[in-house]
Amino acid sequence: MASEIVMPRLSDSMEEGTVLRWLKSEGDEVAVGDELVEIETDKANMVYESDAAGTLIELVADEGDTLAIGEVIARVGEASEADGAGKKKKAKKESKAEASEAQPSAAVAAPPAEAPAPVAGDGRGADERVKASPIARRIAAEKGLDLATLQGSGPGGRIVKADVEKAEARPTAPVAAAPSAGVSERPETAKGEVSQQDLTKLQQTVARRMAESKATAPHFYLSVEIDMTRAVEARARMKASAPEGEVVPSFNDMVVKACAIALRDDPRANGAYRDGRLELYSRVHVGVAVAAQNALTVPTIFDADRKGLREIAAQSRELAAKVRDGTITPPELSGGTFTVSNLGMYGIDSFSAVINPPQAGILAVGAINERPVVRDGEIARAHLMSATLACDHRILYGADGAEFLARIRALLEEPANLAL
Repeated sequence: MASEIVMPRLSDSMEEGTVLRWLKSEGDEVAVGDELVEIETDKANMVYESDAAGTLIELVADEGDTLAIGEVIARVGEASEADGAGKKKKAKKESKAEASEAQPSAAVAAPPAEAPAPVAGDGRGADERVKASPIARRIAAEKGLDLATLQGSGPGGRIVKADVEKAEARPTAPVAAAPSAGVSERPETAKGEVSQQDLTKLQQTVARRMAESKATAPHFYLSVEIDMTRAVEARARMKASAPEGEVVPSFNDMVVKACAIALRDDPRANGAYRDGRLELYSRVHVGVAVAAQNALTVPTIFDADRKGLREIAAQSRELAAKVRDGTITPPELSGGTFTVSNLGMYGIDSFSAVINPPQAGILAVGAINERPVVRDGEIARAHLMSATLACDHRILYGADGAEFLARIRALLEEPANLAL
């Protein structure tokens, strides 16, 4: 008897998934643990391994289909069942095609005009939608590629991610299409031509969670200026003494470590608000906001209070690289108890961030600038950095947040403390 493979839950917040690419074809033998399908979730693209063994007798979901958790995407069974499943699927497609052809079109008021000629070398009608996976469409849009000019290597000639990545970005001349009966041209508004772009699963999740955070968590903000002069000197010494090729901790790594120590000392800051109760965590997991793929991703450095600066630096770079090349996994994006968001590398002096719910707060870090300061009645130079702590007032009150932020500042202004 055939076993059903359903859309799996690949992250704690996943509600549905999109089939990006099948790694097996109908009729292939599948063993438990074989890579079966690539799925786009709300956090990352994941390869799902089969939990059933046998012959892949039917691919229920096509590439590009979005299904809810638990819906059937494929069936695995005995080889003898494959022929029956194939005939059944073929009959279903033919029935659907016949029904589509038989349905009259309300927009047709006159005999149909001659069908437009197919594009040379394409094999598709000019009006036919190009078959491509969602991620391929997104990358093509970013690179300025016309999908109609690409040759797909996926099932049925479908254009997949690899096809788009191999193509060189090149300008394409617009194709003038004759207006069809009953179809009006898209009018140009005062803002120019309007186009719409679908959000990815990740972008949808970010939009929903940030809107919920601002709507439900009573934010308040505390800002300080941190003297990073000694931190700058300490990093220069580490860089000078580091062997060639060894990772040198960045200032953001120092901020992560300082936050981790402060969180360990302040359980309320290392907590969350859930259903009218406070949750306090014994382990410190610091999330680091990373911008990639037109979305915000927050990979997690687990037990950051127990890690040294160099270990945090190496792990931060590894996670950031995974985010940017799309290989980050949901477990690496989960479990954070606090978040650090740094825009200093973009030249931003200071900003306020939105709390990543249900966490108690998020630290927004700006650029380090050399400015004059007064010390012992004399003007001196100092490297100053702005830091703004956003707090959920249901967990942290003003004095709580102020003490927590003061602890972070003290740790950064005397970086020898970061070794604790």
